[in-house]
Amino acid sequence: MQEERFDVDLEFGDNNLIPAIAQDAETGDVLMLAYVSPKALTETQNTGLAHYYSRSRDELWKKGGSSGHVQRVEEIRVDCDGDALLYRIDQEGGACHTGYRSCFYQTIEGETVGEKVFDPDEVYE
Repeated sequence: MQEERFDVDLEFGDNNLIPAIAQDAETGDVLMLAYVSPKALTETQNTGLAHYYSRSRDELWKKGGSSGHVQRVEEIRVDCDGDALLYRIDQEGGACHTGYRSCFYQTIEGETVGEKVFDPDEVYE
């Protein structure tokens, strides 16, 4: 198995995952938060497309693999402690599997403030 190497020190934690925020590189909008394994980060660096690790499915996944709504990664930033990543991305379609542009489409009071950009029933048939 190939060992992943990075130019900065990263703290993946006990579960070997690190949180990654996906931010629209043009608008600055926060679109989603997901987790990244060393292999997912390496795939992202090698392909330029965002890869994450699904904790619920226990597997690596490419964002947009089934929906076509890929994230082209323009830059990856690391926080000061090396325990969080920021993917500055160009999002095709919606980032949220529920059809919204951003996963952060509602307030704590339940008000919908985001834009729905696709019908998930049509995309995930």
